[in-house]
Amino acid sequence: MSRRKTAKKRFISPDPIYNSTLVTMLANRILLQGKKTVAQRILYQAMKNLEDSTQQDSLEVLRQAILNVTPLVEVKARRVGGSTYQVPLEVNSDRGTSLALRWLIKSARSRSGRTMVSKLSNEILDAYNNTGAAVRKKEETHKMAEANKAFAQFRF
Repeated sequence: MSRRKTAKKRFISPDPIYNSTLVTMLANRILLQGKKTVAQRILYQAMKNLEDSTQQDSLEVLRQAILNVTPLVEVKARRVGGSTYQVPLEVNSDRGTSLALRWLIKSARSRSGRTMVSKLSNEILDAYNNTGAAVRKKEETHKMAEANKAFAQFRF
């Protein structure tokens, strides 16, 4: 990790259809090989599928799904006196959102299915209903932090 000053936070412009920075962040995580229009098309079709299946506003469904996946605590390795401890730390809100988006996309990609649109919409729907691989990943992270609560005094 760099010991220089921390990088400035970049401004994320909202997407043209939903006018949401969250949708832009998700499209940027889907992005492969710089093909942003392909990523946006996948995301917008998945959002349309969500709206058709839930009869609710797809942006609200997405927000709730990301809230359900966002972790509150995580563990970081800390080296103290020759041994490494997994120290539980509270997660910053920006980092929590970033982790949630990353886990959502990763679990959508690893799902079985034919198209990325269907895999993504199903994963968002599962996260909205508090099931699925991304929510399981959050619960694993929380369990790991709970198990290593004894090392909380090594917090930095």
